[in-house]
Amino acid sequence: MAIRRTLPPPGAKPETTAAGGKVVTAAVRPLVEPPKRGSLADIPFTNADEAPGDVVLSRKGPDGVWRDVTAEAFRHEVLGLAKGLIAAGLKPGDRVAVMARTSYAWTLLDFAAWAAGLVTVPVYPTSSASQTEWILADSGAAACVVESVEQARMVSAARVRLPELRELWQLDTGALDQIAADGRTLPDALVTSRRQSMAPDTVATLIYTSGTTGRPKGCILTHGNFFAEVDNAIELLHPVFRSVSSEPASTLLFLPLSHVFGRMVAVGCLRARVRLGHAPSIATEDLLADLAGFRPTFLLAIPYVLEKVYNTGRATAEKLGRAASFDRAARVAQAYGRAQVARQTGTGPGPGLGLRLAHALYDPLVYRRIRAALGGKVRYAICGGSPLGARLAAFYAGAGVMVYEGYGLTETTAAATVTPPLQPRLGTVGWPLPGTAVKIGADGEVLLRGGQVFAGYWNDEGPFPAVEGWFPTGDVGELDAEGYLTITGRKKEIIITAGGKNVAPAPLEDRLRAHPLVGQCMVVGDNRPYVGALITLEADGLAHWRRMRHKEGLGPAELAGDPELLAELQKAVDEANATVSRAESIRRFRVLAVDFTEEGGHLTPSLKIRRAAVARDFAADIEALYARRDG
Repeated sequence: MAIRRTLPPPGAKPETTAAGGKVVTAAVRPLVEPPKRGSLADIPFTNADEAPGDVVLSRKGPDGVWRDVTAEAFRHEVLGLAKGLIAAGLKPGDRVAVMARTSYAWTLLDFAAWAAGLVTVPVYPTSSASQTEWILADSGAAACVVESVEQARMVSAARVRLPELRELWQLDTGALDQIAADGRTLPDALVTSRRQSMAPDTVATLIYTSGTTGRPKGCILTHGNFFAEVDNAIELLHPVFRSVSSEPASTLLFLPLSHVFGRMVAVGCLRARVRLGHAPSIATEDLLADLAGFRPTFLLAIPYVLEKVYNTGRATAEKLGRAASFDRAARVAQAYGRAQVARQTGTGPGPGLGLRLAHALYDPLVYRRIRAALGGKVRYAICGGSPLGARLAAFYAGAGVMVYEGYGLTETTAAATVTPPLQPRLGTVGWPLPGTAVKIGADGEVLLRGGQVFAGYWNDEGPFPAVEGWFPTGDVGELDAEGYLTITGRKKEIIITAGGKNVAPAPLEDRLRAHPLVGQCMVVGDNRPYVGALITLEADGLAHWRRMRHKEGLGPAELAGDPELLAELQKAVDEANATVSRAESIRRFRVLAVDFTEEGGHLTPSLKIRRAAVARDFAADIEALYARRDG
């Protein structure tokens, strides 16, 4: 099933409408016609028919060596595993839950389940027993695939309360090979029949929201939702990634496949025949080693990873006594990146001679090492999940890695907007993805419409609660004159101070989290006289800071009150405050001796803060922010 091109060409500007002197809608026409038949299950089979020898994946072996997988080889594995799932008695429409880290096996299982007519249900591998049981029960999963014995024990303990769960398989005991072996005698025609029975409106997956305000809800995403998303994204972006070098485009996926962003990447890469690898860990040492071994040409990342690479580079420079040089190089990169973007968008002449000379000086000393940390070949990255921030985006642009920011939700099959190729606007999340429209409601809420918008919530009666046919995101944002979207906060998280000032906490929090010493932070101040913040410390950044200042002996409680540490954090707060008005600025902050974690109930699996839980458990610390000071 080939992608069918339509007009307009990639890069066409949004059509906008204005009211009251403000742009209120922006829409970009689709670049491809939506398929009228077929499903995601056809992708491996189409690839093998059209280009059997093309490399579509690479798989890391136990020896650490990456080995290529051709389209024909992948089809063979998908077909064998699909037959095994059918042999296990799974019927079309049955739900199969997958609880595992990002891996080749995850993507193989996804496509095999689709080829067998099944619906996959991702479960975060870090989910608690109660979260896992809820998703398995609510989805009515007939089978569950886990990665480890600990996960198997957790699911087994709940099986008495899960009457629909018939099968439990464990990846690290070779379950997929055994499933495929059990289906070896079945005819291939069974899989063909199941594939042919599916259409774009068939349910592909149930992805559960992170549950920041309550129990997770299952978002129903169809095969057509994925096609609307990935086909337009491929047509818009793939020519850019393909032209980066003479090598075929490739990417290393380290985002969790439990998250819609990671799933969209995997589907899009197989659809576009972009070589895809999987990395199970985003721990700094593990990820840098995988990037060095795989050497992708572009990346899809969350801000956390790009912040980590930057902070690790600066920490290394500080250890070598070159922190001041790194900081100068960072300022040059930011200025160079902004000047480059200005030239691309026709708003400036580009870098001047002095800036070009300074950039050339620092390229081998700093920027090349940043690119090397990403594998050495990366020139483009797509970043989503939360805002990266204009400062860091400008740094990476100046260091030779253009970051395209995007915005979306589980309900929109990942991206609803993305930075258009060669037309970046730092600090925004770009234009509507082709085939998508964005509207700003009367209260500032971002509303979306497009083929990738989900079919509704599982076990809910009727479709999602639309606003005049638009999906309400819960986010607050603005459109500029050319249709670029900026997200300014969450509708439910807007703080109203005692003085009546509306404050969006997200921009302040995102800016603070970019600091190497800050792990998490939560801005507070609802019905209070001023804005405050709770700050936790980032383990790697703190360990480096302690070594450099010979304070290894200080415990968490002592560090939380250390004057030198507090002064360093005050600088970070001052930098964040410089981006807002005085009424919105953080007047006081408090350092916590513990971090916010998923295990502690303060973060969702996608690392979003559960604000109610933090406010409850750290109520005394919040009160201390507003206690009268001595004197």
